[in-house]
This record gives sequence, structure tokens and C-alpha cells, in this order.
Amino acid sequence: MYYKFSGFTQRLAAATSAAAYSPQGLKPLAPTDYPHLIFGTSKPAPGLPAADPFLGKNKVPDLQKVFQKSDGLPVHLKLGYPDRLLYRTTMALTIGGTIYCLVALFIASQPKKQK
Repeated sequence: MYYKFSGFTQRLAAATSAAAYSPQGLKPLAPTDYPHLIFGTSKPAPGLPAADPFLGKNKVPDLQKVFQKSDGLPVHLKLGYPDRLLYRTTMALTIGGTIYCLVALFIASQPKKQK
């Protein structure tokens, strides 16, 4: 006996062998007419404007020099002032959030005063 997953009931259901092995039914063969291949060349096509393939400078070697320098700083602080600003802001928010949570827990744990 063959089974397939029913999208309607979300369970396994009995099926024929053809339906179990190709759930969408029989599919037509792939077309045999393929488009012509276009090979890349180092020369631009005639009549087309020349475009720069890459408009920027490769920054990877410069960043590798910065990050691989052994100056005792952790990686997340190597790029200078912006990294320090983000790090200190994150630490301030973390410590502030922790203090806020502790104060809120302390206040919530206090018994309510009756009047």
C-alpha cells in the first residue's frame, strides 16, 4: 500500500503508486530546446558602453591588517572610537536594564499595605 501526505487533512492518506512517488501528478518532460549559452569575455560587446565591473577599492587587505595586529585590544574594539561608543552604550543599557529588573522585582515582592 502507498501513502502520501495530504495537505488538506495534514495526515497520511492512502494513494496510488504514481501519486505517492510524484505528489503533483505526472509531470511533462523537461524541454529539450535550451537557450544558447552566453560566454563572458574580457572585451565589452561592440556598441555597448563600457561599465566598471567593480566601483570600489578592495578593503579586505586593509581590514585584515587592522584586525590581525596584536595590540592587546579585543576584536570588537579594534576600529577605534565608533566601536568604543557602541560597546559602552551596550554595557550601559545592559547594566541599566539589570538594575531596573532587580528594582522592579524588589518592589513587586513587597507586601501591599492596607489602609
